[in-house]
Amino acid sequence: MSSLEYTPILNSASHFDLDRWVIQIRRTLDEELEEDSDIPVSIFNVPKSLMVKDPHCYVPQEIALGPYHYWRPELFEMQRYKTAAVRVAQIRLRKSFKFHDLVDRLSRLEARIRACYHKYLDVSGETLLWVMAIDASFLLEFLQIYTSKEHNYKVLTGVSSRMSHLLDVALKKSAHNAIIKDIVMLENQVPLFLLRKILELQFSSVDLADELLFSMLMAFCKELSPFKKIKEFPSLRVVDCAHLVDILYHMIVPKSAEVNVDIEEVDGQNEVKEGKEASPESPQYVKQLVVEVWKLIGKLNARPVRIVKRALSSQPIKVILKLPWTMITNLPGFKLLKPLEGIFSTEDKIEAENENSILEDDISSPPLAEEIAIPSVSELSEIGVRFLPTNSSITTISFDLKRATLHLPTISLEANTEVILKNLVAYETSKESGQLVLTRYTELMAGLIDTDHDVQILRERGVVLNHLKSDKEVADLWNGMSRSFRATKVPFLDKMIEDVNKYYGGKWKVKVRKFIKLYLYSSWKFLTLMAAVLLLLLMSLQAFCSLYECKLPVIGSR
Repeated sequence: MSSLEYTPILNSASHFDLDRWVIQIRRTLDEELEEDSDIPVSIFNVPKSLMVKDPHCYVPQEIALGPYHYWRPELFEMQRYKTAAVRVAQIRLRKSFKFHDLVDRLSRLEARIRACYHKYLDVSGETLLWVMAIDASFLLEFLQIYTSKEHNYKVLTGVSSRMSHLLDVALKKSAHNAIIKDIVMLENQVPLFLLRKILELQFSSVDLADELLFSMLMAFCKELSPFKKIKEFPSLRVVDCAHLVDILYHMIVPKSAEVNVDIEEVDGQNEVKEGKEASPESPQYVKQLVVEVWKLIGKLNARPVRIVKRALSSQPIKVILKLPWTMITNLPGFKLLKPLEGIFSTEDKIEAENENSILEDDISSPPLAEEIAIPSVSELSEIGVRFLPTNSSITTISFDLKRATLHLPTISLEANTEVILKNLVAYETSKESGQLVLTRYTELMAGLIDTDHDVQILRERGVVLNHLKSDKEVADLWNGMSRSFRATKVPFLDKMIEDVNKYYGGKWKVKVRKFIKLYLYSSWKFLTLMAAVLLLLLMSLQAFCSLYECKLPVIGSR
């Protein structure tokens, strides 16, 4: 099986154990009644539609942490490094403690561990506890290099020789970066209370253990955050965070920005770009023009017009007009209407294609990023809009109408940024019941950036710090972002988008461009239509004169 292929959760060789399931359900219900606690789910499964498009962004390729991907054969190679981490952890435990004693201590947390995961875990309690204890020990061993110098405790000095090539203080080794990519995946998370429990058994003071854990986690998340230039990160507590992705998310989106709002379910395939005007080249536009012209003709009461109207309302003509345009233009005498075939037959084709595309998209295609109705960076730059980088979070994005300045936070794009952003968006979509702030931000950037020239402008202004190979990779990154299945209004972003569109639409250059597009680019269809109408009128007039012998007036006669 390819490493990029999505593997079902807990895809072990054994069949589903029904007896164990019953035992676990009974025990879970009893423990919940005794504890009377409600533990929220925090480790979710990425939707399959997202997996289909970018499995490499959601499925770990090097190491499995937690039960979701633990039994994938291609990840067994990392087991020896986990064992090395367990040996180090056992040495650091307080005297008279062994690693199996740690596992026994964790047995009291089994129900809490299971409650953190969205999927039912079809493993025995003892197996689950050993898996979590081993993986938590490995994660602590990996995170220790991010500890601040002032918290470089003696207990964490020394790295196992077997793991030395994985742990890189300079953060330049490829193996180290590959593991980082897997650690930040949503389905590869380990509850933080397990890390706290292990450190408690290594330190005499719980406060000292919490201080060290907080130092490691914050240093790790600051290193990975795409918004490294933020001067003041929000204050967080380890006890209030579920796992690494949760900490990283709240460092980028402060909890003060999370406000409960009404959520709308979105049909990801039928949604049209917001504020998009009807195209003058669309069949509906031309048909509407035909109706208006016919209304004007209908008001005329001249005898030739009455004859034409009577002819068109006859039963044979009605039957002909109900036929498809492809068939009408092949009839004798109607080949002159061939140019109109594409106009009137396009709408039916579009509707049929839309129905087919919707069916195909529902089956296989993930929802692409919702393109917000906002001009691109290049278009805004042409009318004099400036882009100013800020050292604040995404909650400070704004547009200054008086100075025509768009304030955007500085974002650093590196090799792992795409994986980090996509898993953060997946986590926000799965967890948050309020505003999807980060999701809306990615949709905004996808709307602003269309080409590598847009990236170049933002890079030169200092908004984008590009550590990738080219500006085109950055443009592809934003345009390839998958969006959530829910839509929400984010007031400060929606206000900014409204202000930008208002400023852009008020410029005379933009008004002239819209006028040209509306009346000149589509004029060939209008002229074709008017020529056909004029031709029909002349043919009708010729037929009328052949019957009633119309006489031309003599010039100069009285």
